Amino acid sequence: MGMRVVVRQPGGPERLHIENFTPPPPGTGEVLLRQTAIGMNFLDIYHRTGLYPLPGGIPGVEAAGIVEAVGEGTGGLTPGDRVVYGGPPAGAYCDTRIVDAERLHLLPADLSDDTAAATFFKALTAHMLLTRVYPVTAGTRLLIHAAAGGLGIILTRWAKLLGAEVFATVGSEAKADLARAAGADHVIAGRDVDFATFVADLTGGKGVDFAIDGIGGSTLARTFAAVRKFGMVASVGQAAGPIPPVEVTALGPLRSLSLSRPSVMAYAAEPDTYRTAGRAVIEAMASGITATIGHAYPLADVAAAHTDLEAGRTTGSVLLRP
Repeated sequence: MGMRVVVRQPGGPERLHIENFTPPPPGTGEVLLRQTAIGMNFLDIYHRTGLYPLPGGIPGVEAAGIVEAVGEGTGGLTPGDRVVYGGPPAGAYCDTRIVDAERLHLLPADLSDDTAAATFFKALTAHMLLTRVYPVTAGTRLLIHAAAGGLGIILTRWAKLLGAEVFATVGSEAKADLARAAGADHVIAGRDVDFATFVADLTGGKGVDFAIDGIGGSTLARTFAAVRKFGMVASVGQAAGPIPPVEVTALGPLRSLSLSRPSVMAYAAEPDTYRTAGRAVIEAMASGITATIGHAYPLADVAAAHTDLEAGRTTGSVLLRP
């Protein structure tokens, strides 16, 4: 008998229901996975609230675990293999799960299940942002909002490996220490700080080349002022609430900005991209680009985990333990 979390109707954390189920045997190309660690993402909250559709009603888009059984045509996977996955389809909030074998990446022996589950999907997002949305290279000036969060820490570490100069915003002085520990060159703390002036002062009025905003609300519009002419802004979330409509004139011609609204779920849904990016993420994790695990909750306490993540009471990455 297995356990899973189901959202029958969109809403608050109280909509997360624990239920028992019996997993079916794996079919052709499928694996029965016993999950050992589940990574939480703000996307899980968007699914729970109904902002994004949740086919199947089970949240969760990344986890690590151990192969229990395999169907035919599973590409050499065998029971006992340690694996990680991320991306569509959602459904990771469970202790056992049927997963398509092609979605699984083998874990090296020196990479823990916890680290892999806390890192993989966020690192996949970072790979998308730093390679496809805006190829970051040595000398790139990059602004990262919420730099002490799960994605922010990974973005900072990976960007520094690529040679970028990282400007970071965080919500408090305590979180500023986390951003600096991840390698951020310049950190400004506070929820309503004038980060555009902060950036201008440090860049001689030019602004950064690329800004990544996962906060949403009014932050996106204020971010435009921190980016140089012909720079790029990526909007990847709205933890602070809905993003007001953006007028085309806010982007140009005066500012001459590009605005991207990329989806890592769409990125991970491309089979070739997922295989290539997944291998890059495994290599990055092996080289030390990993999440800082700030909190871990039993899967049965998933409502408390959602409440804390949504309220901004967590730092780093958050895990659920089956």
